[in-house]
Amino acid sequence: MDDIPAVRLFVTDALELDGYTVLGTGDPHEALQWARARTEPIHLLVTDVAMPRMSGPNLAKQLRALHSEAKVLFMSGSTVQELQDYGIASGAPHLVKPFSVDDLRRKVRAALDYRP
Repeated sequence: MDDIPAVRLFVTDALELDGYTVLGTGDPHEALQWARARTEPIHLLVTDVAMPRMSGPNLAKQLRALHSEAKVLFMSGSTVQELQDYGIASGAPHLVKPFSVDDLRRKVRAALDYRP
């Protein structure tokens, strides 16, 4: 989930090439509609921290209320302090923009394995 189409396309393409099923959108409200309608587990939310219509942490909180199994990988061009200001735990997996496909792969794995 990213409000910048090029970033969203990059992440979607990379994850689909690795065999993941990706539901990609730039609209957090659409993402929540999909989550409400989905009966299968949502394993991972990949989202930008700062977006125009809703923050990534707020989206993650609402999505986890619907799918408690979901892990979260935040993306940001922000500093670690700014991530903490958004309430993102220190040490939680996150991607700093710009990032490579290999960075994305490593962080997706870390997010799926992460135990707070």
